[in-house]
Amino acid sequence: MELNNKKDPLKDTFTWVYDEEPHATRRREILREHPEIRSLFGIDTKSKYWITLTVSLQVLTAVFMRDASWTFLLITSYIWGGTLNHSLSLGIHELSHNLMFSKPIHNTFFSFFANLPIAVPYSITFQKYHMMHHQYQGQYNIDPDLPMAWEGYFFNSASTKALFLFAQPLIYTLVPLANQYLPFTYLELLQMVIQFTFDFLVVYLFGIRSLIYLLCSTFFGSSLHPMAGHFVSEHYEWVKGQETYSYYGPLNKVTYNAGYHYEHHDFPRVPGSRLVHLKAIAPEYYDHLYSHKSWVAVMLRFIFDPSISPFSRIIRPSKRGLYKHSSNTHEKRTNEVK
Repeated sequence: MELNNKKDPLKDTFTWVYDEEPHATRRREILREHPEIRSLFGIDTKSKYWITLTVSLQVLTAVFMRDASWTFLLITSYIWGGTLNHSLSLGIHELSHNLMFSKPIHNTFFSFFANLPIAVPYSITFQKYHMMHHQYQGQYNIDPDLPMAWEGYFFNSASTKALFLFAQPLIYTLVPLANQYLPFTYLELLQMVIQFTFDFLVVYLFGIRSLIYLLCSTFFGSSLHPMAGHFVSEHYEWVKGQETYSYYGPLNKVTYNAGYHYEHHDFPRVPGSRLVHLKAIAPEYYDHLYSHKSWVAVMLRFIFDPSISPFSRIIRPSKRGLYKHSSNTHEKRTNEVK
């Protein structure tokens, strides 16, 4: 991509930088100063019990919804179900980094279980694209977390940015699939079989409303929902020159500390439950950074602040040829990130 070409439609949109993503360098520096952080690496054996409890509560609620009115079903799916399913999605994020079991395949199989109330098979596909995000943060046309140019041009007013947040479950999942093809794997096929069998059993045993409740919970929980604020809080350029942001508020209690996002990108091998300790060990690296006080406030600013749009991202030129579309390369990159 010729970035100096005046006809380049992206030249005056995103914030372009020409250095490497910041977290690998910071990781080395922090470890030199605080080698004791290595003791935080590993797995969190307790998180799987919270996931099991959440799955159980959500399936039980779905059973109760079989005879509920549509009004009650929709309200419950937003307030209660959306919270539970979004919490499960962030538990799946932990599993994608192999942070709950010592063997990666055990994390994979447990992610199938955590995915069941979400009703749409996505945990394996998410892991593939999420590892790319860590490895190629900010590289345009490679980092799947980056908005596309058309998103910046289209979602540029308060009303369209509200639509952007409302449609986030579709945009967040479908745009990367369309923009960056990765080979379909047998694990994805296996998950589809397991997930759709579960969905069929829900309908067969309890009726269609139970499944609709689960689907609505998934959509609402990642749409205009307080917990979904992390989608736009993490990497939009809220202050000039800062590429990643953390949130230290109470919603971390039900999101496996996903708000500690700067810390997570610095040390993706540290489980969410230990990111608080990580920040306490190296406060000089985190206390001066801008952090969010509220995910709801972030969403409101995104909608109403005309200076913020999908173009409010720091991006860098793609290293073409660095990523090859093969399962072997994906596995290699996944291991490197870990």
